[in-house]
Amino acid sequence: MEIRLFSPADAAQTADVIAKTLRVCNSRDYPPEMIEENIRTHSVPDLIRLSQEGHFYVVCDGDRIVGCGGIAGYWGSLTESILLTIFVLPEYQGKGIGRQIIETLEQDEYFLRADRVEIPASILACPFYQKMGYTYKNGVTSPDEEGCVRMEKRR
Repeated sequence: MEIRLFSPADAAQTADVIAKTLRVCNSRDYPPEMIEENIRTHSVPDLIRLSQEGHFYVVCDGDRIVGCGGIAGYWGSLTESILLTIFVLPEYQGKGIGRQIIETLEQDEYFLRADRVEIPASILACPFYQKMGYTYKNGVTSPDEEGCVRMEKRR
């Protein structure tokens, strides 16, 4: 497995990874219309924009993209950052790829400059992020109106 910075040529394949992961892994926690809306907000142009606003990485198994993750400043802050768009194809989960993505993001300059890093997590992902040292923001363990559970790590 190789992890590298995203390029615009990766956008279509990355969008497919996100769509498949959402439909397969998140369908038990979220209604279909919420999953489809989430897929729409991770379109090719959205992913290209994300890569321009922060740092976005892809994980490749040969020529195949199997995972992704990004980090950016949190609402323009220099002391807070946010992890975004972290997905691993269902058939590649449980193989350490998610950990590799988080470790890469935690070595990125956006992470290193931050006092606090937030992640809008899916319900399913919360135990994984806890293992990676993230805690529930303000102790809130339930999803917000966007369906995300807000987690954070303070440095």
